[in-house]
Amino acid sequence: MPEPPLGQRSTPQRQAILDTIRRAEGPLTVDTIRHRARGAHPKLGIATVYRTLRLLLEAGTIREVTLPDGQTRYESAHLGHHHHFRCRDCDQVFDLDHCPVTFPDGPTLPGGFQVESHELTLFGTCPNCTGNRRG
Repeated sequence: MPEPPLGQRSTPQRQAILDTIRRAEGPLTVDTIRHRARGAHPKLGIATVYRTLRLLLEAGTIREVTLPDGQTRYESAHLGHHHHFRCRDCDQVFDLDHCPVTFPDGPTLPGGFQVESHELTLFGTCPNCTGNRRG
């Protein structure tokens, strides 16, 4: 965990929350973070999760991701440019390792729109759910 902000200390609960986010295959909701981190700390409270997320955001260790459903999720800030895939069956969101969209630097779209960056969320069925449909 990064050096905590002035007046804050590193705790096992905070470390469990950070580890949960770092191990995830995609951005996680607050409820999912709490559920997974409770494996290490069964009494982990929701206020501790929100407080820790705020500290990790301020430290630049994690970032917020808002998908088209409007729900905020959290992921490690070190991931760099990537996109997401959301399974319509299990609702899990996965990180995609490659960018399926190629733009030359600074393209201009019809109408004079200058592209500076892009985000993409693909929707479909994850491999696990596809296997469950077949089996």
